[in-house]
Amino acid sequence: MLLCLTASHKTAPFDLLEKLSTPGESISPRIADTEGVDGAIVLATCNRFEAYLDVPAGADEHGIRTALAAIERGTGVSTAELDGSYEVLADGRVAEHLFSVASGLESVVIGEGEIAGQVRRARDEAHEAGATSPELERLFQRATETQKGVKNLTALGRAGRSLVRLALELADSRITDWSTQRTLLIGTGAYAAATVAALRDHGVADITVYSPSGRGERFAAKHELAWVDDAGFAAEAASSDIVVTCTSREEPVVTAGLLRSGGRSSGGFVIDLGLPRNVHPDVAEIDGMTLLDLETIRLHAPLEELQAHDDARRIVRDAATKFGVVGRELDATPAIVALRKHVFSLSEAEIARAKGRGDDARTEQALRHMVGVLLHEPTSRARELAASGRADEVFAALETLFGIDARPAEAPTACPFDHTRSA
Repeated sequence: MLLCLTASHKTAPFDLLEKLSTPGESISPRIADTEGVDGAIVLATCNRFEAYLDVPAGADEHGIRTALAAIERGTGVSTAELDGSYEVLADGRVAEHLFSVASGLESVVIGEGEIAGQVRRARDEAHEAGATSPELERLFQRATETQKGVKNLTALGRAGRSLVRLALELADSRITDWSTQRTLLIGTGAYAAATVAALRDHGVADITVYSPSGRGERFAAKHELAWVDDAGFAAEAASSDIVVTCTSREEPVVTAGLLRSGGRSSGGFVIDLGLPRNVHPDVAEIDGMTLLDLETIRLHAPLEELQAHDDARRIVRDAATKFGVVGRELDATPAIVALRKHVFSLSEAEIARAKGRGDDARTEQALRHMVGVLLHEPTSRARELAASGRADEVFAALETLFGIDARPAEAPTACPFDHTRSA
């Protein structure tokens, strides 16, 4: 069975994700080398840490404990420190989640393309270390195929990049000369970099960056910007003509109280690109203040971009359903192989006897054709039953009719594990 232990910007603080994103040793082989785990692939980025596991049925709790121990060894982050910051997904939810991740649907910037390459590299590194399993290989291959389908069939990538552009276009009617606008950018992620480029394209030269997570100085040096620390944040926000926010913080970083404490009493332009909201709605209560948030921006998005997210989700769900059906069909493979082996062994014996009697080649050809015809319908039915979750009936029928026990060895019993809760 497939499991995914996932900690992301949706469940964990940035500082914790930063520790997880730079492991001191490769974690996938350490998990996969443990008895009771068939394979592991670890995906680590600045906003996400995920361990994908292939374990025998019933060994889910053992697999998660193994993964947590390997994470602690590789990153120095203890299980206690992780507690409450990760989720565990199982079976069909794993495929839909990975396909969504690879397609950029779970990113801070929806539709960003970098994650697709990170997913491929995670698989490649685990493969080279001998840590994968056939089922994990199939899972990650389908994830890449799904990502390409989303990219080719939807406008998701363009929609993700367009939010910044749309916001600035909406502000155009209120700003006569962008080159005179003193601008504060709050955030240092991929969206912040895109925002810097868009502001400069509009002629903005005076840009200062503030990072709630303390990364402002490094981001400013990389993009040749000014930066401000916590002590100067309120004053900088209040004195800026434009404030643009794009962080993953769950609580608002800009409020009316913050702006007033820095000396702002009227006017100004605030663009909130954060999800969840980075700007408290009370900012709009300041006299002359204009607040643009994602809800307002999306109302002005072209129809193609507005539909992109829904189209992508539909492609991901369909791909995950297909992955599950194929997986269930594979459950019956041992029974199908055993049946064909049994029937072909009988036919070979009959062919040998026919040859011993001096029968010609037409007899052998007829027997082989008959065996092929005979096996076609049982093989198709076995796959159909397995696809509907009835693989056990295939094994039972094989044992009852032919006395063949082709069931895989049962996995050791483990304690029940809640796959849907946060750990």
